[in-house]
Amino acid sequence: MTEAQTPSQEELDAQLPVPVGYKLLIALPQVEETYESGILKADKTIYQEQVLSTVGAVLDMGPQAYSDKDRFPHGPWCKVGDFVMFRANTGTRFKVAGVEYRLMNDDSIEAVVADPRGIARA
Repeated sequence: MTEAQTPSQEELDAQLPVPVGYKLLIALPQVEETYESGILKADKTIYQEQVLSTVGAVLDMGPQAYSDKDRFPHGPWCKVGDFVMFRANTGTRFKVAGVEYRLMNDDSIEAVVADPRGIARA
């Protein structure tokens, strides 16, 4: 895509779905295309790292997320802006402008992480 064809941030934001109910909108990190040594990763490896990602950033929450006081007596497990951990393959996967996102249930979050850069799937 050339610069003239690259959508603006406003256009990208308009393309993202707004979560409803108890869903969270999570952005997944971009997968590095090379190893630290500089060797290119195979397309299959990049795909697997994207699909099996277990960390993402919370972008938005549906209006009912964490509102059930019986299930979440201590309040929300995370907030917009947090980096969170979840099980691989959790949620509805989709891409906007080449970036992968997921819509997932509020109770799918397993941890909040301060710095996601060092976290990799085992």
